[in-house]
Amino acid sequence: MLRLSKLTDYAVVVMARLARDGALPHGQVQTAPGLALATGIAEPTVAKVLKILGQAGLVEGLRGARGGYRLTRPLAAVPLSEVIVAIDGPIALTACVDGGQGQCEAQGICAVRGRWDPVNDAIRRALSDITLADLAGPTRCAPATHFAQLVAE
Repeated sequence: MLRLSKLTDYAVVVMARLARDGALPHGQVQTAPGLALATGIAEPTVAKVLKILGQAGLVEGLRGARGGYRLTRPLAAVPLSEVIVAIDGPIALTACVDGGQGQCEAQGICAVRGRWDPVNDAIRRALSDITLADLAGPTRCAPATHFAQLVAE
């Protein structure tokens, strides 16, 4: 099964929270303890995620009495693939994609060597086409609620 790490999932949640309720274009400044409380993610984990996201240029830390963290750009400008790479490293389905050498004990006899590259490229493109705004968008209404809203309008 192909699965992202929990840390990547937490990074998306933290970034989505940073974008909420903000008067600033990229969301308001929020502290790690505040983000932990708002997201239900342990504070040390939030701090770790913010540090990694800061190193990747996805968030910036502001010092001082009114310090905290904020997004460096709107969620609509952040592809999911960028967050995945920041947290988990390069997107690679197998050890031999992109010409990887010496990472597979069967590379000399492998019948599919190099043939995973198009699959990996397709997954990268798909993940690049999804932004964090797509993931953090408004939740969909239940059909009955949606119908009631339509009738009321």
